[in-house]
Amino acid sequence: MELIDIMLKRRSVRKFKNIEVPEEKLKNILNAALLAPTSRNRNPCSFYVIKNKDILKKLSKAKKAGAAFLAEADCAVAVFADSEKADTWIEDSSIALTYMMLSAEEQGIGNCWCQLHMRFSEDGNDAEKNARDILSMPDNYRIVGVLGLGIPNEEPNAKTLNDLDLSKIVYFE
Repeated sequence: MELIDIMLKRRSVRKFKNIEVPEEKLKNILNAALLAPTSRNRNPCSFYVIKNKDILKKLSKAKKAGAAFLAEADCAVAVFADSEKADTWIEDSSIALTYMMLSAEEQGIGNCWCQLHMRFSEDGNDAEKNARDILSMPDNYRIVGVLGLGIPNEEPNAKTLNDLDLSKIVYFE
């Protein structure tokens, strides 16, 4: 499958079967994260694989809305970055999350990115701080998001090239 086909097929999956993600596929997803480029090759990101259902449930409540699917995921990868190591931690984390999403799609693993940066919980607490507390991370470790992973409950429809809004492209010649 070509990269463009993977990109067209990748859709957010929030409902998963009660089947474990094969370890080899998870390793491939994590390898993709480690291959992601970072500014000045500083590599500030660390990847925390969460299989513990109690922790996944806590993370599913770290923000007000949009994280509930984490409780049903087989596992998740929290991407933390040392903000003292690189001021590009948001960009570096986002690229790593994207690489993991594409790798997961290529292997038939459903996935959805749960943003925590600049989000808040039901009680108004910072979702990023909630995640740091749940996973016992120091304050200089910042988190953009968590990637929920699992075997998809159903196959969402892929996009086509005809779905693209070409008016967003502007040429200067």
